[in-house]
Amino acid sequence: MKNNKVYLIYPPSPVMNREDRCQQPTDDLIVIPPLPPTDLLYLASIARQKGFEPIVRDYSFFGENLEKLEQDLLEIKPRYIVVNVATPTLENDLSALRLAKELFGDEIITIAKGAHFSFLAKETMTEHDFIDIAMCSECELTFADLLGGNDLQSIKGICYRQDVEVILNPPRPFNDNLDELPYPARDLIDNSLYIRPDNGKTQAVIKVSRGCPYHCFFCLATPLNGRIVRKRSPENIVGEIRECVEKYGIKNFIFWSDIFNLDKDWTRDLCNKIIESKLKITFSTNTRADSADIETIRLMKKAGCRLVSIGIESGSQEMLDKMGKKITLAQVRNTVNAFKKAGIQIYAYYVVGLPWETKETINETLEFAKSLNTEYVSFYTACALVGTRFYDYVENNSLGELNYDRPYYYPSVKTHNLSVDEVFELHKKLVKSYYLRPRYILKMIFNIRSFAQLKNYFKAGFTILLRK
Repeated sequence: MKNNKVYLIYPPSPVMNREDRCQQPTDDLIVIPPLPPTDLLYLASIARQKGFEPIVRDYSFFGENLEKLEQDLLEIKPRYIVVNVATPTLENDLSALRLAKELFGDEIITIAKGAHFSFLAKETMTEHDFIDIAMCSECELTFADLLGGNDLQSIKGICYRQDVEVILNPPRPFNDNLDELPYPARDLIDNSLYIRPDNGKTQAVIKVSRGCPYHCFFCLATPLNGRIVRKRSPENIVGEIRECVEKYGIKNFIFWSDIFNLDKDWTRDLCNKIIESKLKITFSTNTRADSADIETIRLMKKAGCRLVSIGIESGSQEMLDKMGKKITLAQVRNTVNAFKKAGIQIYAYYVVGLPWETKETINETLEFAKSLNTEYVSFYTACALVGTRFYDYVENNSLGELNYDRPYYYPSVKTHNLSVDEVFELHKKLVKSYYLRPRYILKMIFNIRSFAQLKNYFKAGFTILLRK
């Protein structure tokens, strides 16, 4: 093979967690660490299987300057370049593909991936003639077909350019056998860049399942990954954990899923397999806000679960109903109390600025969050990402032109009752009102167990006090 280099990158950009579902920058968020490019590491392993030499880079640590990328491109001279593209930073991200095409012309094949292309691939490629191929939805099997030399017209799940015409192929069915995927090629990155914020130790992401049946108003999980939860086998997951521990010395994990504990039998089986492995790990994961199952929670704790994130979203029952959460505030409180009782910390997520939001509902969210007093909280402003029901609603209800400047921190649109600036000011007030309470500050001081944790709290505190 004359040129077998495949270059997979997170482009020069703000530091973002580009896992498609949220696409959030970390600078404006308080306790969200940067996550490794696990999606690219899966593709790198597939490239190896096909006889290619993969190279993975996360340029977000270098800011938005293309100079470093240009230097590396000229040195590496790859045959393929694959860029993870996020909707909020679309034009900025695509500039990496533009640069590659300017440098090498037809000698390089430019490939874009990301949630945006699951919904607007043809439109985006029509407007940007330097993109050769876009991979839509799940990419692993699609990428295997591309590197395997299959005719483009036969590959499901891509959009490609044929002369001047942009052609969108039929979608690829979801992969029901996630165990067939190779483990991510973690040897291709500096894992120490991605740390657990409370102890400063390396943390890996293990993707345990895909899919969510609930299809919330603002969330991409269901449109991207389907309503059926597709799970890896506990044995396969423990195999990846063992590789991380024994090969890379990583013992801290995020178990990434759209919904972790919907299938209680699977969750318990996985926890038991981890316990039986004697690998002595810690992990965080997500959970439904109506899942107060004491037996499962205790088993999660025994297996090493230290923290769960819960999408509470609002302290207003009216808002929860309108966004399709299918939970009640009473269920939320029961679940939070159950995890607290088991000694598992809680990271609560809230979102303000959806179309029906008012000053009163935002205040209800603040008061409810304060009453739960969880260890960690993120208050997001609503971001209408392409592919969500929220995006469609904005298109049909005159809520203003979409703004993706500082997504999840600065509102993307107004509500029916509040201007964009009013939502922004109420959001900032909400954050300060929650975090600067003496009760919360004392709680977190007594929770400090390491210098890394202390440093992270100070950084978060200054972020809250100085943010504009």
